[in-house]
Amino acid sequence: MNRTFPRIQHHGAVDGVTGSCHQLWMSTNDSLLIDCGLFQGAEASARGSGPEALAIEFSLESVRALIATHVHIDHIGRLPWLIAAGFNQNVHCTEPSALLMPTVLEDAFMVGIKRDAALAERFVSKVTGMLIGHPYKQWVTLIEREDLVCRIRFQRAGHILGSAYVECDVAYPQERRSRRIVFSGDLGAPHAPMLPAPKSPHKADVVVLESTYGNRLHENRKTRRARFQKVIEQALQDGGTVIIPAFSIGRTQELLYELEDIIARTATTAFKDAGGGVGGTDGPVGNQNARTSPLTTNPWQKIPIILDAPLANRFTKLYRQLKPWWNAEALKRVTAGRRPLGFEQLLTVETHAQHQAMVNRLAQTKQPAIVITGSGMCNAGRVVNYLKAMLGDPRHNVVFVGYQARGTPGAQIQQYGPQGGYVELDGERFDIKAGIHTLGGYSAHADQVGLVGFITGMRHWPSEVRLVHGDENAKAVLANLLKAKAKDRRQDMEVLIP
Repeated sequence: MNRTFPRIQHHGAVDGVTGSCHQLWMSTNDSLLIDCGLFQGAEASARGSGPEALAIEFSLESVRALIATHVHIDHIGRLPWLIAAGFNQNVHCTEPSALLMPTVLEDAFMVGIKRDAALAERFVSKVTGMLIGHPYKQWVTLIEREDLVCRIRFQRAGHILGSAYVECDVAYPQERRSRRIVFSGDLGAPHAPMLPAPKSPHKADVVVLESTYGNRLHENRKTRRARFQKVIEQALQDGGTVIIPAFSIGRTQELLYELEDIIARTATTAFKDAGGGVGGTDGPVGNQNARTSPLTTNPWQKIPIILDAPLANRFTKLYRQLKPWWNAEALKRVTAGRRPLGFEQLLTVETHAQHQAMVNRLAQTKQPAIVITGSGMCNAGRVVNYLKAMLGDPRHNVVFVGYQARGTPGAQIQQYGPQGGYVELDGERFDIKAGIHTLGGYSAHADQVGLVGFITGMRHWPSEVRLVHGDENAKAVLANLLKAKAKDRRQDMEVLIP
């Protein structure tokens, strides 16, 4: 009896947190790819520059299909190179991911390969023809032969809309044996807007588990809307613009969802001008030392929420189409007549001319506004123009709700802004006089408790866990914790760091 298969080969997300790509070998001639993502940041730099740095370095002869856990670039961004290397099999994903993926790949092609709309359209058309979207919880047979049967099932991962962890059942009928391998993809955390929290599989023999926050706990997510509201209200006291850098897919939609909820909750409350706060269901909040606001009524009922990010606007429209996959709370709001992603105060900015006019108007007037724009780490995109125009004015505020990677302008503003420092944008120095705020609890990844719970929540624990998609310390800490849990339960479970 041949026990060599199934086995797993890792092509990415081994030495860091990007470039997810794993090959499940079922026989000498049959394999599946689970994700094929771009390397980003320092991990991309380490691979060198030029087209050859992203070329597929492994044979595709045995690959029968690509399984995409979700549509983030670090999980599907190498699809152009995969196709260039000769891949012409189906791409399996969830139904929401199948709707989102063409837009993600079109933008990635235009930004990362060539700004050629016709060429990008041909590429996206080819990928669209390969895409097969599946419902959650439904087994899909990919291979069915006398010697080998392979079926997969997508389960909700709670990371972004459409995200999934994948259960792979590999059976060898002639040998009367089978194995279940689970690929976690990126797991989400509880209390995420619009998304149900992931639930552990019933069982697994092997789990390939992400470990991004394997050594950390998130700030309290249950109270994040209240904290978000408080920070915005403090900023609004200054009478300027609140700039929120955000990624186009996932984070932007979460922010809009929570802003609409704040507007709805404060609809019948009055702005407590003298007290420096706004009363609501959470009681009076605000900066008691802030100077008097130029607003005389509840600002939430008048404040413009400006989405100045064409790509984020496209994804927001797609999210609206994907209502059937929202969680129960979000659907309840829709049933009540609310529009969580399309409310009255939401304004969108499309053209560059409209964007420049908006920057100039908000910088020169004293009309408070909230602007959500990209990129999320302030290293490119329209947010740079807002920062150039507004960082030097104490009326304005920047609110960070996402991770700012080391070396990015966002990280520099975050670090040096409270000290009255400066940041370089496009080679020019800008003093930071605007208010700088950082809000935790917005990570789209499960923290250490969530990752451990994914394993320990199974009815039948795996005999092997392979930790990927994390830095060395995160993986080491998580490995030790999982080993301790297995020891306490007297469970035979090997934890590997590939």
